[in-house]
Amino acid sequence: QVQLVESGGGLVQPGGSLRLSCAASGWTLDNDAIGWFRQAPGKEREAVLCMSNVVGLSYYLDSVKGRFTISRDSAKNTVYLQMEDLKPEDTAVYFCATRSRYCSVTYSTYLYWGQGTQVTVSS
Repeated sequence: QVQLVESGGGLVQPGGSLRLSCAASGWTLDNDAIGWFRQAPGKEREAVLCMSNVVGLSYYLDSVKGRFTISRDSAKNTVYLQMEDLKPEDTAVYFCATRSRYCSVTYSTYLYWGQGTQVTVSS
């Protein structure tokens, strides 16, 4: 059984940092593209950024460039989303998802999803 489990969300003040984790079981992430998505209340799910071995990082939101990045720990079969200089507009539920090899902005093309973790940026 494949599972992706996100963790690391929480409440943070504007300008703060968080690192979200996406741990996989029953599936190896090494050759996959790993996408991070977010969904704010009343809004549609949007692609944030993605990492693949083929292309590297793909940013889908200009607002996170220079602030968010993805890293991978193959030994732990875990991918991380490092978020810096967080802003109130980053508040959302964040999801990780996988698809084969190549990144895509289209969330319906991703095969496995985590349950999401809440990130709230507020003073």
